[in-house]
Amino acid sequence: MVTSLLDWTSEIPTWLLGLMLLAGALAAASAGHRLRLRGDRRRKATDSGLATDNQEGYIVSGVLGLLALMLGFTLAMAVDRFDTRRVLVLQEANAIGTSYLRAQLLEEPHRARISKLLVDYTNNRIVLAQAPRGKGTQLLADNDRLLTDLWAATAAAFETIADLDFSTAFIDSVNDVINLDAARKASRLAHVPTAVLVVLSIYIVVTGGVLGYVLTGFRGQFAGAFLITLLIFSLAMIIDLERPTMGSIVESQAPMELLSKSLENRPPEVFDRWRSAQSQTRR
Repeated sequence: MVTSLLDWTSEIPTWLLGLMLLAGALAAASAGHRLRLRGDRRRKATDSGLATDNQEGYIVSGVLGLLALMLGFTLAMAVDRFDTRRVLVLQEANAIGTSYLRAQLLEEPHRARISKLLVDYTNNRIVLAQAPRGKGTQLLADNDRLLTDLWAATAAAFETIADLDFSTAFIDSVNDVINLDAARKASRLAHVPTAVLVVLSIYIVVTGGVLGYVLTGFRGQFAGAFLITLLIFSLAMIIDLERPTMGSIVESQAPMELLSKSLENRPPEVFDRWRSAQSQTRR
């Protein structure tokens, strides 16, 4: 049941999750405020905003301090994962570009075949990375097929360069493309543990109840509501960072897009300008 609930919430837009959490926190604050009024009928209410009991102030400071620490640590994890995904985009673009350039040193038909596969693979990767969740099944299948074709074409080309030192460098560049494909897929599946986000959500709701109990008067209640909103905004940003296919904060595909334009502007024929006549005759 818990797993089904978590799967269900993973499909909800981040902004809606934030509103649901805000509603829960405000409801807890309202309950805490009513509890305070019920237990404090013999003491005259004040408009000072914060109850005069210093112990209550210490409790609020402790609760907020611990929550801020938890949110900060979780945000650091989410930002680190986002930065990893961003760096992998650049690394993959560099690996594909290197393989494309080295493929120009091959004999035909291997040069044209591998060059086209790399162009198609790059364009597919760009679309796949931007596909909404659940809409990239065919794109992912095309991605895997292109990788298989790329390695098959590389194996065929290797027979013509096996005796050359260049063969190792070429194989390594293609292998880097395949490895980075796996790395990017793994980076998108890596998330802050769901249990951590659940605990943070519960803690925010409880914090709302504590603030509703301690803070009195219009100014205190307004300050508490504003603070809870900021905390939920922080958690919503963390959740958004953890959703590479649903969130609004996604890694830029600019390196791959620039590579795609570069490959379109540099077909294999461009590199034939200074080849010897004998070499072009063989091709």
